[in-house]
Amino acid sequence: MFASKEELFRSAVSRALEHDLAEAAASLRDTDLPLAARLLEAFDHWAERYVGPLVRDIAGVVEDNPDLLGSLATTAVAAAVPQPRTTADQLVQTLISTSIGIKQQVNTREEYLARMTVAIGLSLR
Repeated sequence: MFASKEELFRSAVSRALEHDLAEAAASLRDTDLPLAARLLEAFDHWAERYVGPLVRDIAGVVEDNPDLLGSLATTAVAAAVPQPRTTADQLVQTLISTSIGIKQQVNTREEYLARMTVAIGLSLR
């Protein structure tokens, strides 16, 4: 039983987020794909439900929990790109911040993916 509509809403969003993070983790583990493709797929799973003007409030739940995807993505970056772990952490945190900003500026998932493709490509150079 939920004490309020807000509690019910947060529970539903948390459940959806858990599913999305599991999908993101699966994408990041798929070493048959290049790192850039894995990162884009993971960010897509993490953000796809929350892109566009109609879902701006829901996006707050994702934005309030950036470390959920961060540790998964950092592990994938560190394994694929030889560099010190702090550099992988910094790269992933920058991509998370970029994702949050892009989600606020676009209206469609396609726009989000196109801009994240550029961001990931620049970050991995």
